[in-house]
Amino acid sequence: MSFLFPVRLGRRALACHEATGGLPYRAMMPARLPVGQRWVEKPIPYDIGPVPDIALPRFRLRLFGAVGHPGELSWDELLRLPQTTVQADFHCVTGWSVPDLVWEGIPTGAIVDLVRPHPGVTWVIAYGREGYTTNVPYPQFQDAHSLLAHRLNGAPLPPEHGAPLRLVVPSLYAWKSAKYLSALEFLTSFRRGHWEARGYHDVGDPWREERFRS
Repeated sequence: MSFLFPVRLGRRALACHEATGGLPYRAMMPARLPVGQRWVEKPIPYDIGPVPDIALPRFRLRLFGAVGHPGELSWDELLRLPQTTVQADFHCVTGWSVPDLVWEGIPTGAIVDLVRPHPGVTWVIAYGREGYTTNVPYPQFQDAHSLLAHRLNGAPLPPEHGAPLRLVVPSLYAWKSAKYLSALEFLTSFRRGHWEARGYHDVGDPWREERFRS
């Protein structure tokens, strides 16, 4: 079942939308390059398997779990939500970093205001169309710099980087920025995603070198 629009947005989404003013917003970090990283010119794509094609008229983003208003968003409905621009460095757990990527899309705060998560929510599971999952801490998910991106560096998001929609969480390693986004599940309990179940860190903060669980 789809949401009905227009949606009255809460203060969090409006503040995030108004703060950008339609201009790139530099996601401030305590340093430009975390320990153990090296600069590269562009992101290196990784996938866990084949990615099914999808036409935009058939696209649906499912929003469910511990929320007051579960539902689905069509592509047109997503584009009618507030849009933001975030310029941020992008850090991969394998050791490469790309400076100043410019992402455009829907601030995660708009999604939070739309679905009204329950007070006990602590994690969000992001689902990719190819079967990928990752667990994202709720505070980092709703950070003002996190977004559901559909454009990269002024162009539509390329297929190899997660088209048509990708979760982008600049404050965490890139595996938390799930590509080919198809669903978001809000959790009041803990559950690991694909790489986390294989030993990757549950949070993945590059500034703390949280690559793997000790």
